[in-house]
Formats: sequence, structure tokens, C-alpha cells
Amino acid sequence: MSRIALVRHYLAHICIRQFTIYAGYTLQDLKQSDTGLTAQLNLAGEACNAFGNDIRNLTIQVTYKTEQRLHVNIFDTAQQQYTIPSSVVPVPNPPPTSYTNSSDLVFNYDATPFAFWITRRSDSADAMPLFDTRTAFEVVFEDQYLQLASALPKDTNIYGLGEVVASSGFRRDVGGNGGSGTIQTLWARDSPTPVDQNIYGSHPIYMEHRYDESNNSSATHGVLLFSSNGADILLTTPPKSNVSLIEYRLLGGTLDFYFFSGPSPVSVIEQYGKMIGCPAWVPAWGFGYHLCKDGYGSVQALRDNVAAMRNANIPLETQWSDSDLYDNQRDFTIDPIGHPADQMKAFIDELHANGQHFIPIVDTAIATPQNVTDIVSPMLTKEMRVQLTLAEVWIKNPNGTIFVGKVWPGFTAYPDWFAPNTHDWWMQALKNWSDLGIEYDGLWLDMNEPSSLCAGSCGSANFSQSGFPGAKRALGNETGLNVMSPPYAIHNGHGPLDNQTVSPDTMHSGGYSHYDTHNMFGLMEEITTHRALQTLRAGKRAFTIARSTFLSAGKWTGHWLGDNYSTFQSMYYSIQGILQFQLYQIPMVGSDTCGFLGNATEELCNRWQMLSAFAPFYRNHNGSPTRHEPYQWASVANATRIAIAARYALLPYWQTLFANASTQGSPTVRALWYEFPNELGLFGIDRQFLIGSDILVTPVLEEGATTVDGIFPGRGSVTWRDWWTHTAVNSSTSGGNTTLQSPLSTINVHIRDGSALLLHAKPGYTINETRSGPYGLLVSLNKGGNAFGTAYVDDGESDPPGDSRILSFVAQGGALTISSQGSYDIEQKLESVTVLGVQKPSSVSVGGQAVANFTYLDATQELVVGSVTMDLNKGTTITWQ
Repeated sequence: MSRIALVRHYLAHICIRQFTIYAGYTLQDLKQSDTGLTAQLNLAGEACNAFGNDIRNLTIQVTYKTEQRLHVNIFDTAQQQYTIPSSVVPVPNPPPTSYTNSSDLVFNYDATPFAFWITRRSDSADAMPLFDTRTAFEVVFEDQYLQLASALPKDTNIYGLGEVVASSGFRRDVGGNGGSGTIQTLWARDSPTPVDQNIYGSHPIYMEHRYDESNNSSATHGVLLFSSNGADILLTTPPKSNVSLIEYRLLGGTLDFYFFSGPSPVSVIEQYGKMIGCPAWVPAWGFGYHLCKDGYGSVQALRDNVAAMRNANIPLETQWSDSDLYDNQRDFTIDPIGHPADQMKAFIDELHANGQHFIPIVDTAIATPQNVTDIVSPMLTKEMRVQLTLAEVWIKNPNGTIFVGKVWPGFTAYPDWFAPNTHDWWMQALKNWSDLGIEYDGLWLDMNEPSSLCAGSCGSANFSQSGFPGAKRALGNETGLNVMSPPYAIHNGHGPLDNQTVSPDTMHSGGYSHYDTHNMFGLMEEITTHRALQTLRAGKRAFTIARSTFLSAGKWTGHWLGDNYSTFQSMYYSIQGILQFQLYQIPMVGSDTCGFLGNATEELCNRWQMLSAFAPFYRNHNGSPTRHEPYQWASVANATRIAIAARYALLPYWQTLFANASTQGSPTVRALWYEFPNELGLFGIDRQFLIGSDILVTPVLEEGATTVDGIFPGRGSVTWRDWWTHTAVNSSTSGGNTTLQSPLSTINVHIRDGSALLLHAKPGYTINETRSGPYGLLVSLNKGGNAFGTAYVDDGESDPPGDSRILSFVAQGGALTISSQGSYDIEQKLESVTVLGVQKPSSVSVGGQAVANFTYLDATQELVVGSVTMDLNKGTTITWQ
């Protein structure tokens, strides 16, 4: 029997050994309302108490929140179980409109034993429900163990449930067709991207895509478990079963589910965003090229690095610094030897004078003071240090003393983000640091799982103590729950819950235990930091990149995919990570390009630099002795220049995609099947991806390869044109692979027909230089001669809402109409228009005036109208015939 099968039957075996037949719950006292129903769930028989104490009386509340969102919440009637505080993750309450009869989704139930299932209102009576607990083990609701399972179509298409580096790829393994299934553990963990284990973030949402081959139709829906408790989520297909299963096993809290009707994958993601909160606005400079290394060692090394990038003519937007910037690795200090404050200030001033930016690291743990004068920042007065020592800003042990962990500076304390004083203290520390000379433009939030190098507590606050205390405190706490070693052991990659993190029995302000809130720690730091930056940099978009994330984190931060490896396999894994975080509503995401751990080869870095140029967040960062900066190899420098030129040309497209993300929750990067949901061969593709709906990226992911196989979606109905040459691809009409040439220093990028892309015509060294130059327009007509596109334009820096302009481009019948609406004044002119897929014209006019300055290339059916200066604040029409 497989490990999943053994885990699955464990609870039933315990009940049998206790001579107990677990009967689940019975639904009683049903009350209907305009927005749903409420009922009582009472334990139907004897308690099993397998992994805790069965709670006899539950309440189920079903609410049709919107036409697309259904809420099913099962909680203890006494309301003693933990739930996510609304102050941390607020969920909007729509107007009290009745969607009971108009909702896309329908709640159904059996009373005894209680079970429920969710169907589409539009489905036939014999259609398989979207979520169905009838065929699984009965609902279990104990104080430290909750279990609920649903049937799935056998070997269905499941995406999400992270954060994870999945061996199966972006599509999760549900145990069918020879797969081994999945145990996805939710417990935020500092570990360098192990495969198929829990890592930095916790996102208990999945998207399921169902395809009906009989009528070539499909539909997608989403399911969210609204919980921050530690958990295992199992995907499995029992032997000889005609269905697969998803099973939730929680260490506490409630069974709180939201269902999203879709029916397209993009609409599922948007519906989730409208509930959880759409992503933060990204400053334009955030899309530039970022560079970092662990251990530059001195301000002169930083300055030399910036100069080397300039000398190699490789655009550098933002220089980052790791913790060697600090004095003895202590947050909010400055290394007086390698990074004197006055020299750091001068260096950052140089960056700003050149239109560049600076981002330093902030580790979440704060070095514990050895005396009252040694805490947090030398900019604090003695009185402030005394107040901070006494302030309630730290996570506490059950006995009220400060919990002590250990990170790079030695023994550390951890901020209590629930405490009312913490926000002001954190903002003051950031302000003091900036005043000292570290005038950062954004912040890098690391180690915020939170991470510690001890197994739980490092002991008492004996700050002069050295080493790694290994003794753990007694299990349990004053609540009577065994939170240090719960009866059910989730499959945490570090083993015990307190290993290399804050102990679960520690307490936060407001009476919250770390056992319940561990997975939210990073999110709460991100909220506090974002709000502090909004105050300290008033009117400007806050920019942070963080490691540990949770539901709604995209409202406050972007994410990098953590400590990866300098391998081709890690480069491939970066694509599934980027796709995962689009679903999680954290679109500003990317990997450590060229790898963080290990030594990158020239070939690997060449390929990775080009791939990451087409990811939302583009940063090269490494921790190995071998340098990975792109100027280290001539071929990598060349590849990087080529890739950045394309990236910066596409900035108007990226900024439009992110504007749509911030307002609608739309994914900026998409799996191919998102746009072509009825093409069965695309459901497992994660070696290619789409930027928006119009740009297809097919990178080389194999060492030594000079060709790459890629699928061009549309089965011949869509014309894909090469970004670099504008040549149409002769792709497979059956949905199979097409082999593409891809020598070193190249990457295959293709434009979808029917698209119209506003571009920067002359990419510069910095984002500011690029934005100061003229625009171009690239139109790729479909077979009907039509194309459409939009562009969002603003100053790229101010926190919206503010002045903005929306441009639309419509091509049909031999004419291209440009429309312009909004209050933002676009100073740069549109200087060239390129139309692909057009027959050779005899005449061209702009705004009704004939122009002679146009060229036509027969090989690519390409019309180029150049040397014009069109005002994008006004509409105009270009015609050809």
C-alpha cells in the first residue's frame, strides 16, 4: 500500500481499534434565508477522538456571496476554534442581494450522515459535481484535527496548492495513470526549494480544469480553503477506483471553503482576486533589471559592480545588497568597515543621479540586545531604546518572556505583528535607517517564514551564550492542546513543527498562538512594511519582494522563488513557480536568475538570463563564490543585452498587464491552456508560457541543446509570428510539437495574430531613459485582417488612482483606429507603426493625409509606417489600400 493510502486509512483504523464506528454528523435545524442557509451539525454517534477531541456541535453556514462565489463555512457552534482575523485578511461582504436562484453554483446536501456537494446550475443532472464529499470518509471536526474529502474526476487537471516545487510540474499529480499522488503540506518553511515538499509560502487554493472530449468543451472552477492552520492536502486515486480524491487534514481552525465558478481559468483567478484583494501597483522601475550577490563585502565592490555593468553596456536598473551591508548582520545597522554610512549614502546618491535604484535586505528576526544600549538602531536615543525594550512588540513564550531564536546575527527576537505598537516601531526603524544613509527605494524581506537556526526556542535570554541550544521545552501550553507535537503529524519537511522556526506554543498579542498563525507571519510583515513605505515615501508606489507569502500577500508585495540551484532543472522549475503565483494573485514573481546555490556555467546563465527577461520580476542573485553577473562571460553579456532590449521594448505591454492585474486580478503570465482551454495536449505544458494572451515564450531548458520543441496553440487556426524576424511559423495543425532553431544567445518568442502592442521604440539604459523615448506600435493581423489591443499609460510611479490614459487599437478592413481616453498627458510621440500580415498597399494615409514614407517587406507581409509623430493623447486612423 502506498504512503498516501496508509495515511488515508489511518484515522479509520484508530476508530476500529477503539471499537468505535465513526458516524460523522447529522444536519438539523435548517434555516433558509435570502442569501443561503444555516443549520446545525450534531455528532451522529460516539466520538472517535483520534487526533484530538471531537467537537459535538457544529454550525454550517452557506452563503451565495456573488453569482460566481459560494461560501461554505463549517465551524464549532461555540466559536472557540481559531479563524483568520478579518484585520489580517479582510473578505468583502457584497450587498445583501439574493443570489440563491441566480448563482452559477448550487449547494446540495444529505442530512444523515452529513455530506454536501457543489454543482453548476447549468450542468445536467448526471454531471459530476465540482466538489462532492459523499463518496469519501465522513467529516471529522476535532480541536486539533479536521478532515474533509471530495471526489474528483479520475486523473483530473489540478493546479495550485502551494508553495511547492512539484516534480509533476504545474499540473499536480493526482495519482492516476501511474502517478504516485501528492501530499501537499502547508507549513511555511525555510528550505532551499526541495522537490515535492512544503517550502516558504502557504496557498490552499486550487483550480480544476475539466475537458469533455465528446463535445470539445471545457470549464474551470476554483476551490479555496480559507485557513492559516498547518495542514496536509492529499491528491490520490485509490486502487481500482473510478474517481480521484482530494482530502484536507488540518491541525485546527475551521472548515471554511470558497468556490469560484469560472468557467474560464482567467475568470477563476480574477474571481479569487476580487475576493482576496488584487495585487499592488508596481512602479515602472520595478520591471527593470535587478542585480545582487550575497557577500559583495564593501561599498567599493558595489560601486565596481555598477561600473562594470555600465562598461559592458548591460542595463542595470536596481542594485541590491544582502546582509553583509549590516554591522554584524544586525537589521537596521550599517557595517562601519566595509560600508561606512557616508560612503553608502554617496553611492546611493550616485545611483539616483543616474536614474537607478537601490534595494537592501531586511531579515525578519531582530538581534537580541546584550544590554539596553544595544538594540535595533544606533539612530535611536537611549530613551527610545529603553522604551523599545519594554514595548510589547515581540513574540512571547507562554510564560510571558521574549521568545529567542537564532539567525545570522546570533540570538534574535521576532516581531509580533499583532501587537498595536509594532507598526509604529517598524516604521520608525525603517525611517532611522534611511536617515542614517540607506536611502532605499524598495525593500527585500527575507527569512520571514519565520526562520530560525534552532529547534524551537534557543533557550533563555542569555544573550552572551553561543552555539545552538538543542533542548526543547515541554510539549503543550496552557490551553491544554498539544501544539508542540500535535497528535496528527503533518508531513513537514523539517519534521517537528518547531524545527528551524518559531515555536508553535509562543503567543502573539490578542491571544493568538503561533500554532494557528505561523503561515501568516510573512504576510503580516509584508502588510506592515508596505504601509510603512506608503507613509515614508508618500504618494509613491511601495515596492517589496518577499519570500514567505500567504493568502492576499500580492496586495502588499511581490515574491522571488527562493534559494534555487544553478542547474537546468531549477531553471525549468522557475516556470511552474511563476505560473503558480499568478493563480495566488502575486504576479510580480521571478527566480534567482542563474541560480543562487552552486556555480552557474556560461551556457546555463546565457539561457537563464534570456528566459528571465520574459518573467515579471527579473533579478540575478547568487550566493556561491563563483560570480554570476552577466558581464562575467562575453556571450552572457550579449544575450542579456538582447533580452533586456526586448523586455524594455515590451514595457508598455507589461505595465498594461499589471494594471489589469491590479484592477481586475487578471494573470499577467498564463499557461497555454488558459487561452486555448479545449486543446487537450496543452493541459500539462509548463516548458512554455504566455505573457498575457499575445506573447508566447519557448525557452531552451536542456543543456547542450541548440533546438527546442514547442507547441503553437490554435491547431493552425492562429498565425504565430516570430518576435525577432516577424516571420510566420509553419506550425503543426494537429497540436503537436514544432522544432525550432535556438542557438546560444537566442530565445524563441512569438506574437499571436489579432494582437496590437504598444512598444517603446528605443529602449534605453534605464527605465526612465526608455520611457522618455518614442513609442512604436506593432500590429499582427489575423486571417480576417483584424487585430485589437489596449495600453494603460501613467507616470509609472504615483500611487493610483491618479492621472492615467487608456489607448485602444482596432484594426479591421484595411484601417487601424487609435482611440485615447484619460487625463494623463503622454509627452512621447508614436513614431512608427508596423502591421504584419497585410497585402502590399499602393497608398497609406495617417489621419486622412497621404504619406509617402512607408515600406513593405514581401517576405513577412510587413507594412512599416515610419518617421511620423502621432500624438497619443488624440485619436487617429491609419489606412492602407
